[in-house]
Amino acid sequence: MIILIILKDEIARFKTQDLLEEKGHQVISTSSSVDGISFLKSKYVDFIITEVEIGEIDGWRLSRFVRTGILATDADVPILLVTENHSGRLAETTAQLFDINKVISFHELPLINSIVDLVNIDKANLLVCPSILVIEDTQDTANLIKRILQHRFTVNIAEDGLVGLDAYRHKTYDIVLLDIQLPGLSGEQVLDEIIKINPKQVVIIMTAHGTADLAELVLVKGAADYIQKPFKAEQLRKVCDIAAKREDFLISNQQFLANSNALKAEQQKYDSLAKTHYRVLDNLTSIVMELTPTGRISFLNNAWQSKTGFLVSESIGKYFVDFIDKSHSHLISYIEESIQSLLNKQTNNNSIELKLKHKHHVHFWCEINLAPYYDENNKLAGIAGSIDDISIRKKAEDNLKHLALHDTLTGLHNRYYFDNELKKVSNIAFHSKQSFPLLYIDLDHFKVINDTQGHNQGDLVLKEIGKLLAESVTSKDILCRIGGDEFALLLADTSLMEAESIANQFCNAIANTSFQFEDKIYKVSCSIGIADINGQFPDSDLYLQRADIAMYAAKEKGRNRVHVFQDNDQITDALKQSFDWVQKVQSALIADQLIMHFQPVLDLKTNRIAYFEALVRLIIDNQIVYPGQFIPPLEKAKDMDLLDRHVVGKTIYMMKQYPELKCVAINLSAQAFTDDKFLEYVEEKLTYYQIEPSRIIFELTESASLSNITGTQRIVNKLNQLGCSFSIDDFGTGFSTFTYLKQLPAQSVKIDGSFVKDMEHDPIDATLVKAIHDTAVALNKKTVAEFVENAEILNKLRRIGVHYAQGFYIAKPMDIKALIDQLAEKENI
Repeated sequence: MIILIILKDEIARFKTQDLLEEKGHQVISTSSSVDGISFLKSKYVDFIITEVEIGEIDGWRLSRFVRTGILATDADVPILLVTENHSGRLAETTAQLFDINKVISFHELPLINSIVDLVNIDKANLLVCPSILVIEDTQDTANLIKRILQHRFTVNIAEDGLVGLDAYRHKTYDIVLLDIQLPGLSGEQVLDEIIKINPKQVVIIMTAHGTADLAELVLVKGAADYIQKPFKAEQLRKVCDIAAKREDFLISNQQFLANSNALKAEQQKYDSLAKTHYRVLDNLTSIVMELTPTGRISFLNNAWQSKTGFLVSESIGKYFVDFIDKSHSHLISYIEESIQSLLNKQTNNNSIELKLKHKHHVHFWCEINLAPYYDENNKLAGIAGSIDDISIRKKAEDNLKHLALHDTLTGLHNRYYFDNELKKVSNIAFHSKQSFPLLYIDLDHFKVINDTQGHNQGDLVLKEIGKLLAESVTSKDILCRIGGDEFALLLADTSLMEAESIANQFCNAIANTSFQFEDKIYKVSCSIGIADINGQFPDSDLYLQRADIAMYAAKEKGRNRVHVFQDNDQITDALKQSFDWVQKVQSALIADQLIMHFQPVLDLKTNRIAYFEALVRLIIDNQIVYPGQFIPPLEKAKDMDLLDRHVVGKTIYMMKQYPELKCVAINLSAQAFTDDKFLEYVEEKLTYYQIEPSRIIFELTESASLSNITGTQRIVNKLNQLGCSFSIDDFGTGFSTFTYLKQLPAQSVKIDGSFVKDMEHDPIDATLVKAIHDTAVALNKKTVAEFVENAEILNKLRRIGVHYAQGFYIAKPMDIKALIDQLAEKENI
């Protein structure tokens, strides 16, 4: 945008020009109206800013000259008039007469960019005429009024009082021209309602039968004027023009009065300023100071003495930096540079937080704000500053910082702090080859306290153990609580052998501590894994992983003991592989890399397939992985529930897709029988895929069944109620559990394959198979034999009376495509 500025005041002109150019405007500035007009004769501008006294042609006349349209710029270019002082309403009214868009005072020039934007948005308002609402029931009279006023006003007609009030409520009018004699709702009633809505509304009353009493009445009620019918055109125009100007005059008088009173008040303030200046300053809680260009103190208020303890008289003339606390002496050169930067006008202000000396105490925290100040000739006189005590804020910040880095329960450092320190220590070890032992401490049997006594009592135990550990470490060591009942310790200046000794002391101390709640006494112990941060890896997480694995190894070895991670250690290596497998399995499940194979189970009586057993495989690194590789690690990590759900969901989905899978047995882990939500999951999948529950047989190993016989009974009963069947898998491995057969509501028993595969050569195995079958039959349960590898075994099972059989002799497990092809082939034979 091209903007022309015509201002006599050089400082105001240049500051305004700078502000506009910062916004990207192109600015032409001059101090003379003659120069301005000369420019406008040949050049186009988008905006004009001028003041009144600008030479031979003042700002008012310049505006009228521009509006003639004989200059090169547009006649309707926005014009902004700047005055020293003005009465707002009078200036606005006058500006409208001279077609000036807006009037502002010089002290508003810092806001020039926003004012220019507003004027540009509102520039069309110069063409808007005042609006009049005419409420007149006689059509001829209404039309006459409209013809008389339409050249100066925007006229709206309402034929009665109700229509007029409705129009008034939906729109703002400058003037209401109201007939007193209206049908229905009278003019007086309409006047009352309008004044009730807006007491300042300009209302002119019209009547053909008026008296002095009536005129007085309507004026008392709030009308602005009164005119009798019939009226002449000039008479009506004059009354309306006066009414339009009435509010302008009233407000202008109020503004003149306010300005006059303000001038008087300012004069009184000026007269007493010298007396009150120091009183005000000395009652401030903030320190106010002035510095010479060399940095010496030239002025201080009394707050200086109350905050620093130093007398004002003994401080004047000294260098300000002499009062900086020695702990922040490194900031002295920075403050000196800041003062010089302010004096050189490189910056306008500077804010610094530091500690100042106190005469009787150590120090106090403060915030210092510095800015240059100028004398009456606008010459740089020195640096002015304010100093605020921020000790309370700093204390609050320290408290917040403490909360961010500490565990709120034990007061020890938290996981966030530990992670940062571990990175630092690992970095030091990596670059210096120093060694730092890391202890990972996990409480044993702590869950028992939480489950039986509640988390509040558990928190008390954690607090006590936190204190016990903290009392045993040095100030150089870093002890943190990094989880629920997990702690970590970074030891400084300690060998791995010494760290193991310290860890054993922790185990003994915790094991010898007891906790009593009412009449019950509880004991906990801890398992500790140690990893040596020896600079072998740049990644600190690898050391934490090693310590974590070592801690699990300590638990594997029987708990309440210490284990040090070694690269060639079989226990830690097995655990690491186990954790790696868990991660691989989780990734495979997330990527849906799970596939199901199915092995037929033969009905030995009919010689037909009775059902299929679903067997899970995973695709990992583009290779098929069998359960023997990934199930033991999952069981060790107690993460079998995730696999259980995926197997159940995938199998039921495939039963929907492939009707050939009329009945399927699905193996479950013991973990599924401790998950109350597992039953909901099964029911949800059966309902979603519309599979009859009777087509599902769930299998659980004998050992897993007996690990929690009560929980197994409860879940199996619910599965039976749902319509599913249940089978005990691998029965016989715990032969002493024959008595438990009657306690488990299973429909079938799968005889362990280790007995079946040798029964043709080993009479004892054959006897055991028969015993298991006879016991199951006595309890009204079916039997299934697995590992059937030849015809001799199959025939012997038939002679014993076993109901079902499966094994490689009958059919190997196969994917669904191969299974369907085989079934189709048998049907064609």
